[in-house]
Amino acid sequence: MSRPETTPLWDLPQPEPAPPARKASTPGKGKAGKGTRAASSRKGRREPAESAPIARVIVDVPLAHLDRTFDYHVPRELGDAAVPGCRVRVRFAGQLVDGFLLERADTTEHQGRLAFLERVTSSEQVLPPRLATLCRAVAERYGGTLIDVLRLAMPPRHAKAEAEPPREPAPVPDEPDCEGWRRYPWGPGFTDALRAGRAAHGVWQALPGEDWPARLAELATTVAASGRGAVLVAPDHRDVTRLRDACAALAGEDAVVALSADLGPAERYRRWLAVLRGAVRIVVGTRAAMFAPVVDPGLFVVWDDGDDLHADPHMPYPQVRDVLMLRAHADAASFLVAGYTRTAEAQLLLDSGWAHPIVAARDELRAAAPRVTPTGEDFDVARDEAARAARLPSVAFEAARAGLAAGAPVLVQVPRRGYVPGLACGHCRAPARCRRCAGPLMLPGGGGVPRCRWCGVADAAYRCGTCGSSRLRAVVVGAKRTAEELGRAFSGVPVRTSGAGEVLATVPAKPALVVATPGAEPVAEAGYGAALLLDGWALLGRQDLRATEETLRRWMTAAALVRPGRDGGRVVVGADAGIPPVQALVRWDPGWHAGLELAERKELGFPPAVRMASFEGTPDAVAALLDELALPEGAEVLGPVPVGEIDEDGNSERERALVRVPRAQGRALASSAHAVSALRNARKEADPIRIQLDPLTLI
Repeated sequence: MSRPETTPLWDLPQPEPAPPARKASTPGKGKAGKGTRAASSRKGRREPAESAPIARVIVDVPLAHLDRTFDYHVPRELGDAAVPGCRVRVRFAGQLVDGFLLERADTTEHQGRLAFLERVTSSEQVLPPRLATLCRAVAERYGGTLIDVLRLAMPPRHAKAEAEPPREPAPVPDEPDCEGWRRYPWGPGFTDALRAGRAAHGVWQALPGEDWPARLAELATTVAASGRGAVLVAPDHRDVTRLRDACAALAGEDAVVALSADLGPAERYRRWLAVLRGAVRIVVGTRAAMFAPVVDPGLFVVWDDGDDLHADPHMPYPQVRDVLMLRAHADAASFLVAGYTRTAEAQLLLDSGWAHPIVAARDELRAAAPRVTPTGEDFDVARDEAARAARLPSVAFEAARAGLAAGAPVLVQVPRRGYVPGLACGHCRAPARCRRCAGPLMLPGGGGVPRCRWCGVADAAYRCGTCGSSRLRAVVVGAKRTAEELGRAFSGVPVRTSGAGEVLATVPAKPALVVATPGAEPVAEAGYGAALLLDGWALLGRQDLRATEETLRRWMTAAALVRPGRDGGRVVVGADAGIPPVQALVRWDPGWHAGLELAERKELGFPPAVRMASFEGTPDAVAALLDELALPEGAEVLGPVPVGEIDEDGNSERERALVRVPRAQGRALASSAHAVSALRNARKEADPIRIQLDPLTLI
């Protein structure tokens, strides 16, 4: 299975980007200050190094107008220690700051006097050229600065861990048996490509009940057996633990490391150095691992790419899937988007021909999937007239009792509390959207005429685009005391909870009710006997671009933990059978739903069909920024509109404007956002503006 010739719709950099251009240097004035090293404390005239005396340094100053390299002289005494990729200290604008030495050169274009490097913090080459190129590509894609990306890519230095003897390289593992991938028609082709070292791109839809950590471990070990590296990223630490254990079972304990932000500073840096030095070829971790500097990478995998934990909350807000795609393209490596469901972004990769679907045949799917019952089915309503309105109708009680009687635990998924109410159609409950820009409608101050959160246009004559009704209703949040209610309904049955306070990893194969919030569902040892997915409208009615996609993802993640239907496994979902997410769940066909979602976003002009930038700040700052922003061809400005608290006069302390462009203009939009940010930084504007490309949420 080889990479197709079709050019992807994703805006990817060239596989071999040109080296950064030499730029003039304007370091701080005055002589080099004193340091702790002999190199900076010697008296008298300092002489440049005899070979390559110019060091090009990126300084650790997160200002957009300083997002370039600065030239410094390399002192003769540091000629051997100042290697490309090492950490250095330099004097910049009268202060000592950290920096990274990107390259050594013989000449400089700077016409003035150059300062000397103050010291070499460490000669460890922590920023190899491949990692520096990746970080620059990520910064350019998201309109950020290189130093912001470097802060995400590299853990803080720990001198004691760095001074430890290097870790011995792990032995090359044996090639594993990938028999489990034969359940998927495209699976053997993908594994054959990994063995041959060819670049293959796939979107894997895992079967219900699939031992996905074992399948991904087989791919990673196959790549490691050929002498190349693999990076596997999962949303949370529970998934990382399962994935790490599966890889260690196949490749050996020494062949894999787990990287995550919750490790201690010493251990995190120690593991990161082992990867950098080539001692370890398989890396698993949370989003902190997406920049792992594996040597000769051959495979990049992201599990459950729709999870919001994959979006980094720090500037410039990169997403794991996009970063790994950039790496796969630049390194000619294989790339796999894996999960029980499929996002619109993954569907775009399939439609563009850049990736192939790895999906099981329908007979395999029918044998593995549980039976799914929506509570809105006609026969349920006939048996229980209150089934439409009841939170736990009779069909759910029957499924729970049957699962408990079979000696298995029963999963009860309850939506997370605290969603902000929005507006929906009072008849069909479809999200209420603006007729001008398709943005979400809201009521200012809880009353008055509905208006759009994006463009601010009022809509006094609202009509639902689905059913034509003019009635509006507030979207409700999830009910409380679910565990207490179930405890009273099923007396004598233990009730366990898994959520923000305590997240369970596993539960034994014993009768119990497990109440969990989305994403905190523990794995049952032999599968759940049943799953009750409550309060479906609390998820579907959220005013969010990804509401239906996210709801289906949460449902299918929970339903995949249930036993197959032939073994009595059953899923009861609290939503009407006629809506697309429920239909996709019943048929277990997330690809069909992803196709509908992508087609709708193309029609309405939503990501990923377009690139979009969000600018949020004070009203004056946003207005000034829009006046200075160089809009690319085909750009459309939505807003600005108030965000946050709104006073009686309809004013807000903060506003937000959205700019959307065709995908072909995505790079131009990111460049314009970076340029206007640099201009504001250079003028030392007092009011900051939050700039975000392709925000996860648009509300």
